[in-house]
Amino acid sequence: MRYIDPHIHCYSRVTDDYEAMYLAGVRAVVEPSFWLGQPRTTAGTFRDYFLGLLEFERQRAQDFGISHRCTIGLNPKEANDERLAEEVLEMLPEFLEREGVVAVGELGYDAITPAEEKAFLKQIEMARSRDLPLLIHTPHRDKARGTRRILDILKELSIPEQAAVVDHSTEETTKMILDAGYWAGHTVYPNTKLTKERFVNLYLDFGNERMMLNSSADWGQADPLSVPKTCALLEKRGVPRRDIQKLVWNNPLEFFGADRMNLPSETENARLTPAQAPVHSGS
Repeated sequence: MRYIDPHIHCYSRVTDDYEAMYLAGVRAVVEPSFWLGQPRTTAGTFRDYFLGLLEFERQRAQDFGISHRCTIGLNPKEANDERLAEEVLEMLPEFLEREGVVAVGELGYDAITPAEEKAFLKQIEMARSRDLPLLIHTPHRDKARGTRRILDILKELSIPEQAAVVDHSTEETTKMILDAGYWAGHTVYPNTKLTKERFVNLYLDFGNERMMLNSSADWGQADPLSVPKTCALLEKRGVPRRDIQKLVWNNPLEFFGADRMNLPSETENARLTPAQAPVHSGS
């Protein structure tokens, strides 16, 4: 079985993770721009970070047989530093035109503040003008209220249903997202999001239409193999392999667009294995 992890922060992972992911069947990843764990103090650090996603990280993944794509945006947590946010929003358009960018994101809410909403609205317009989909972050706290506000804004702005995935969904939000017609992203991440078992229960309730599964693995207690491990549990619970393959390959490919993802064929992918991959020198 082949996997796309449609939300993982490889920037904060080690190369051993790429090797393990490849061996588990992961052949492509989408890496959203995110908060690095502490406040950034200058806009130049964002520029360097975006370039790192587009250049170095893409090559590092390729060295281990994995196609790397990314989403570029101002994370909602960082939108609250309004002085810095304005500078970052001004630079985003030049990066959104780059090869390998498959959506605008992560954008949305963290604490559901006016500053976050201002940045959210500006980035929606950037996405609309470039025909890019949206990868939207729902807040960790007060998730239901934040998700309702996100859905209200998408409807008010007439964002097409196929053009937005509302991510980090849980039991309290999946139904409202799907009922609104948008894609629901689900993160299997210990402690703060979903366990494998909880996602399987959601899948058994809602199926695989407009559903996505990701690890969001980052610098926390995360598992970059959450997607294949959760799929193994789905299979144990009796879900047919073809339905699982739709969830973890066809769905992200459909949402981000086969033309934007531009993934190599299985024949091309088979030419490179982690054992054959060149290793970046740290010197």
